[in-house]
Amino acid sequence: MSEKGFGIVNLERHQFTFGTGFRYELGLFRNVSASTSFAPGLAAYQEGYTFGLAFNIRIRYYHNFQERLDINKNVVGNSANYIGPARSAFFGALQLTNSIRDDRDFNLEFFGGVYGIQRTYRSGFNVNAELGFGYYRGDGVLNGYGGLFSFSVGWVATKRRSRTPTFD
Repeated sequence: MSEKGFGIVNLERHQFTFGTGFRYELGLFRNVSASTSFAPGLAAYQEGYTFGLAFNIRIRYYHNFQERLDINKNVVGNSANYIGPARSAFFGALQLTNSIRDDRDFNLEFFGGVYGIQRTYRSGFNVNAELGFGYYRGDGVLNGYGGLFSFSVGWVATKRRSRTPTFD
């Protein structure tokens, strides 16, 4: 499977996903995309944890498209594993539960790296899970280092490309 020039081979150019949150993913280069989402996330660091909605920005490098194609696995809808830098913002008013503070007047930002798995099935059903580690900068709470977990399910509202081989 190939494209002429500098086109993206396996990535969807644009992908909107709606479900437990929403995500927009833009294919940039071969195996590299940028995504932004508003989805559930768990921040756990030295000062405690918080779980709720988070605003996320990711640069995703998908590393196993070719391996999936070689064993006849689905790559439609960016179905692959990825790694990359991440930023997430947790706003106190949007958190369901936390052990950081009793009041909801805080903001917490995550800067680090994530490893994720995304699968989009031909029906459009999408599952995305990621695990990360990095630095937390707090506004109204203390700073520290810790982990991040995010999981979302949804439906891809944009048309997915066909994966029929193209020969040059």
